[in-house]
Amino acid sequence: MVNITLPDGSVRQYEGAISGMQVAESIGAGLAKAALAVKVDGKQQDIYLPIEKDAHLQILTVKDEEGLEIMRHTLTAQVLARAVKEMWPDAKLAIGPTIKDGFYYDIDMEHKLTPDDLPKIEKKMNEIIDRNQKVVRELWDKHEAEKYFKDIGNTYKADIIHRAPDGKISLYRQGEGEINKPTGHFMDLCFGPHIEQTGKISKAFKLTKLAGAYWRGDSNNAQLQRIYGTMWANEKDLKSYLTRIEEAEKRDHRKLGTQLDLFHIQEEATGQVFWHDKGWTLYRLLENFIRDKIRREGYIEVKTPVLVDRVLWEKSGHWEKFRENMFTIEADEKTLAVKPMNCPCHVQIFNKKTVSYRDLPIRMAEFGSCYRNESDGSLHGIMRLRGFVQDDAHIFCTPEQITEEVTKFCELLKTTYKQLGFENIVVKFSTRPEKRAGTDETWDKAEAALAEACKASNLAYEINPGEGAFYGPKLEFTVFDSLERGWQCGTIQLDYVLPERLDANYIGADNQKHRPVMLHRAVLGSLERFIGILIEHHGGAFPLWLAPVQVVLATIVDDAIDYAKEIKLEMEKHGIRVELDLRGEQISYKVREHSHAKVPAIIALGKQEVEKRTVAIRRLGSQKQEFVALDEALKALAQEAKTPE
Repeated sequence: MVNITLPDGSVRQYEGAISGMQVAESIGAGLAKAALAVKVDGKQQDIYLPIEKDAHLQILTVKDEEGLEIMRHTLTAQVLARAVKEMWPDAKLAIGPTIKDGFYYDIDMEHKLTPDDLPKIEKKMNEIIDRNQKVVRELWDKHEAEKYFKDIGNTYKADIIHRAPDGKISLYRQGEGEINKPTGHFMDLCFGPHIEQTGKISKAFKLTKLAGAYWRGDSNNAQLQRIYGTMWANEKDLKSYLTRIEEAEKRDHRKLGTQLDLFHIQEEATGQVFWHDKGWTLYRLLENFIRDKIRREGYIEVKTPVLVDRVLWEKSGHWEKFRENMFTIEADEKTLAVKPMNCPCHVQIFNKKTVSYRDLPIRMAEFGSCYRNESDGSLHGIMRLRGFVQDDAHIFCTPEQITEEVTKFCELLKTTYKQLGFENIVVKFSTRPEKRAGTDETWDKAEAALAEACKASNLAYEINPGEGAFYGPKLEFTVFDSLERGWQCGTIQLDYVLPERLDANYIGADNQKHRPVMLHRAVLGSLERFIGILIEHHGGAFPLWLAPVQVVLATIVDDAIDYAKEIKLEMEKHGIRVELDLRGEQISYKVREHSHAKVPAIIALGKQEVEKRTVAIRRLGSQKQEFVALDEALKALAQEAKTPE
């Protein structure tokens, strides 16, 4: 007798071994039709494989996130891969995993793929789905599987198998007969699970783009062609996703950075930013926005060296952990590293004087310039750079002060995000990684203290196992933008390790030395990256207080030039960032040009405005004009232009 426990807690008994599909059929025909795979005691499994002992069972359908991912994987490994092989028999398949919202496949082939090939491949994929052939798992001896792929000329699959431990290898066969023929079979290496029939696969898919990729990510290996795609449960979801992608492309910070004249990046300074006047205005606005906030929260601001002897990085443990991502130079027979983070330097400032427990907490902030040797392939506009600035800070406190300091930080972070236009925040609690500094006892203490602080802050979180920093657990704060994309930005990490390694201490009430706790925290993270997020979130149309140019005064007639200059002086007195457009162009042309530049308010000035001492205000995105008295407009715009506190 086999007892199957379902997610609702009910138990069904069966005479002997039974498959997931048979369980689904015993529940109802509708579920059996929708069933794609199962989870047996939390582990995914093909729906037709037997369950031979008592187990907890979940039947996965396309409505489940895991079910949708399995369908995507079957589409990639069994449909996309087969379509390519039937169209280009010489193609060598490498790897084809699922990714967020879709999938890709890396392929080595003579034919150079172009975007025109993608609809042709999609057509072949639809044909394969319509054949509705069975997809069956087979277990092969490792050496036989390796020989099979070598014999058919696929060195990539053979390499994967060769590196695998000895034992059985999971292959999936689709159909019967001669290999890679429409009426024949297709065989691929895959851990699975897969959907049993290709006919169950949703046709709500689209191949989206092409790219290049090195085998195993190593530039010394062959460059492969990568086909990206997306697949959803139905056409409605697919259309919604494609609309979001189209909107995301319009909002791409690299495109808008050029359109709005904010910044540029060029090969002579790879991974670093050339800020233009308007972009640097935006940068300073954001930096000073944070600076003013933390000053009110009792932070001191410091500045530390960029070049630091490797000796300090070895003491802190960063050399062992981050050496490959550090830029180094040799000087005076020393190895100096360009700092990738600020924490060891802040400890040096803390250590320069005797600190009493009465001085704690010390909140030490720095807009620290950091440099990391990121690979060319990982760089992405201003979102991923080699040189960037963090709104970094380290709080030195007693163990008793941890909860209060974490609570204060969380409130600061939530207020800041809301003022910048982000309402939805998800928090992850990242626990000890496999490779870490400090004892298990220290980690137990750190994780317990951070959990207690979360409880006191009424902070809901998800556990993110094994993703803590090497020196302590952390909270990661993810904001969601206007396209519902998540961006991990803020973080706070609880650290008992670095104060020990770098010999930081304070004098306690007992007149003895004690180690402080060190809280590493950032609200925005990289300022450059956060500006990229802001650009895409707002589509370049910033709220008035954050816009590099807040108002443009555009004259309609020459008689309004003196009036425009007068208004500009008054606006500047009120702290408004304003520009003049006195050109002899049509007002419609001026409005169109400044709207393209995403200026929040365009004021048109003609004879009537001069005579009545009024202004005609057109807001970005609106076709309407508002006619307002000059004094009233100045007062309202000045209030709106203020940076929120």
